Amino acid sequence: MTGIHRISEIPGQAPAVGPFSHAVVANGFIFTSGQIPAITSLDDQPGTFEGQVRQTIENLRAVLEAAGSDLEHVVKVNTYLTSQDQLKEYNRVYAEYFGPAKPARTSVCVSLWGVALEIECVAVLASRTAVTTSMNGATS
Repeated sequence: MTGIHRISEIPGQAPAVGPFSHAVVANGFIFTSGQIPAITSLDDQPGTFEGQVRQTIENLRAVLEAAGSDLEHVVKVNTYLTSQDQLKEYNRVYAEYFGPAKPARTSVCVSLWGVALEIECVAVLASRTAVTTSMNGATS
């Protein structure tokens, strides 16, 4: 894909909380804005940290799908937590979603506005017509 495509609205998702796009697609890459645990708005978030991590990753998944990709095509994740004590639980839930894919990742502890975490990523577009080739040359 050439050019730039901006995704400012995702059907069924909370609107962006500022003047920015949820994601920008450029030259085969998807750059997401930081996703937060908002369900319908900033005031509507899960009550537990585990639930907030899950909601944030589900929001990230929705943005990636709207842009033509998915969690399996994520190559870099930046995570912002509000407490170092959150890292163990965050890692447990994160591993459920990303499993063996293990994108490159940076996690930092920062002060955030009204949320416990924020996650952004860079992914590659998922090719809908890709043919995979095994080591012996056979296609599937």
